[in-house]
Amino acid sequence: MTPCHNCTRPELEETEEMTFDPEVFFNVLLPPIIFHAGYSLKKRHFFRNLGSILTYAFLGTAISCVVIGLIMYGFVKAMMQLGQIQKGDFHFTDCLFFGSLMSATDPVTVLAIFHELHVDTDLYTLLFGESVLNDAVAIVLTYSISIYSPKENPNIFDAAAFFQCVGNFLGIFAGSFAMGSAFAVVTALLTKFTKLCEFPMLETGLFFLLSWSAFLSAEAAGLTGIVAVLFCGVTQAHYTYNNLSDESRLRTKQLFEFMNFLAENFIFCYMGLALFTFQNHMFNALFICGALISIFVARACNIYPLSFFLNLGRRKGIPRNFQHMMMFSGLRGAIAFALAIRDTDSQPKQMMFTTTLLVVFFTVWIFGGGTTPMLTWLQIRVDVDPDQDLKENAANQRTENQNGSSTKAESAWLFRIWYGFDHKYLKPILTHTGPPLTSTLPEWCSPIARLLTSPKAYGEKLKDDDMDCIVSHDELTTNYEEPVSTASQPREMRVPIQREGRENVYEGDLGLGSYDFSLDNTSHISPLGSDDRTAHV
Repeated sequence: MTPCHNCTRPELEETEEMTFDPEVFFNVLLPPIIFHAGYSLKKRHFFRNLGSILTYAFLGTAISCVVIGLIMYGFVKAMMQLGQIQKGDFHFTDCLFFGSLMSATDPVTVLAIFHELHVDTDLYTLLFGESVLNDAVAIVLTYSISIYSPKENPNIFDAAAFFQCVGNFLGIFAGSFAMGSAFAVVTALLTKFTKLCEFPMLETGLFFLLSWSAFLSAEAAGLTGIVAVLFCGVTQAHYTYNNLSDESRLRTKQLFEFMNFLAENFIFCYMGLALFTFQNHMFNALFICGALISIFVARACNIYPLSFFLNLGRRKGIPRNFQHMMMFSGLRGAIAFALAIRDTDSQPKQMMFTTTLLVVFFTVWIFGGGTTPMLTWLQIRVDVDPDQDLKENAANQRTENQNGSSTKAESAWLFRIWYGFDHKYLKPILTHTGPPLTSTLPEWCSPIARLLTSPKAYGEKLKDDDMDCIVSHDELTTNYEEPVSTASQPREMRVPIQREGRENVYEGDLGLGSYDFSLDNTSHISPLGSDDRTAHV
């Protein structure tokens, strides 16, 4: 026995050297991927479909988790009857845990093809937005389920433990959101009130370190760093990006794009390596078949019912071919793999990891490879110019509004309030853009207003980077988006739909271009119900 053991020892040592610490995925590889997703978000298309994206990301992920968990619990019961596993090896909470990690979609292959073919912008935005927020929701949901502990039988529903789990989910998500946004606000203030723009290298370095600190601080506080770094990226793009020098804008965009590319490729390479080097694989044909069936059923229960209800309130409904494509694009990828490999101590977790690995390969190879034929079969538009498509939609809306065939979207009142608050107060405080605070704050706040207002705000014509966010009444229509020209309105008073600013040269895919915004008075916002749809700020 001894010689044999000595012969195999070098092989075991080589295998151990090729294994990777799962924590490195969460602390090193995933943050750049998630931050890049938030930092490169195309706001104008994202906000047009924000209601649908949030519905798919939150409610859809929860539906997928429950459906997968229930189906897998049925397969686990069948495996017990066949004697493949012992009673007590798998609990219902284990099935829900598997459902939560498998609910993390990662259609990176599909989105890459969409980007290359210039697929319809609404479809691209729905899939991209869902995948970005879905990752964050799935991670927090997985953590919440992992600490779900019924006091008695794990297979029996415990109301107290359930509500505690829901409370943990909401608390962790809200805390992580606040942590990430806070670091972005600090970065915005630093870049505004210092002369870092004169030192682009230092400016880029601080931007990178503070963004990464959002992740580390959230993890140290017992929150979820992935959620924190996601919203840090979104907030950095919305505020800090406006304060950066031209060199830093280009550098930060290229830096995070490069890090995202490296991290994603490394993860997929390691997936292939783990298939052969992981020492505790547990292949179970019935469990694997159940997983494949459950993810398709869960995706269908997610996309089709939610799309039906969303279309009841959307001005421009989600077409049936879009729904089929979204159903087809439910690939699993890096997030599901990282969640599964983080805990492989028990037999159920080892079976989940092996199954997750196979599901990722299957969905990426089969559905990723079939994306182009599916686009052709579903007759989905390609070679679409996003800016031109945006203008055409706005022009069609103005025609419909003039014909009296449309009504105002009353459901957007919350976003109208947020937009006004952001434009009048947050943008002037955190950036060099927006109206001077001396014209928006009360007189007794004038000392603070003069201190916080950038000198550029007085000398430059007011510009608003958010005017291109919303150009339709789909879900988040505001009266700021598309001033309706009337026959009695002079041509020079009509506000253009959008005009690219010079900053777009550096922004590329960030979608934060500067657009001229005609304003008559910087101290007043027109009432939401006013007949005059031209924004007066």
